[in-house]
Amino acid sequence: MTIVSVMDNNPLIDGRQSDRAMLVRRGVQVLLHEMRHAVLPELSLASGRRADLITLSEKGEIWIVEIKTSIEDFRVDRKWPEYRLHCDRLFFATHPQVPLEIFPEDCGLLLSDGYGAHMVREAPEHRLSPATRKAVTLSFSRNAAQRLMMAEWAAVRQPR
Repeated sequence: MTIVSVMDNNPLIDGRQSDRAMLVRRGVQVLLHEMRHAVLPELSLASGRRADLITLSEKGEIWIVEIKTSIEDFRVDRKWPEYRLHCDRLFFATHPQVPLEIFPEDCGLLLSDGYGAHMVREAPEHRLSPATRKAVTLSFSRNAAQRLMMAEWAAVRQPR
């Protein structure tokens, strides 16, 4: 699944993502698309945190995927447990050069080569409350619609 460039200054690529993280993200997006999930990168959550990828399954299940590209990247990040408050399942995604044993067993694990990915470990389910599910789903929907509208406006402004 391609990433839509929603503006000349693309908010989905703000300079914080390394080339390696973007490669992992691309492979994971391919897998999630094949699994029939709607995927949004870089979605701000009510807590002020920002999910690397958030997905909505056909059944309405919400997943968050946190991308980690090195041992150090994982070790310095202590905010990831907060993502559980905003999803039914929490996954880590990485690439083959990162040892998989560093990731906690109580999270799912996706392995990406940039062209696709596979699920190494399913994430345990921790169902959201109905109110939280509604808030996250509305945020997901509104952001997706706004990004689509901005992409359309950018395309209209392009000289032909």
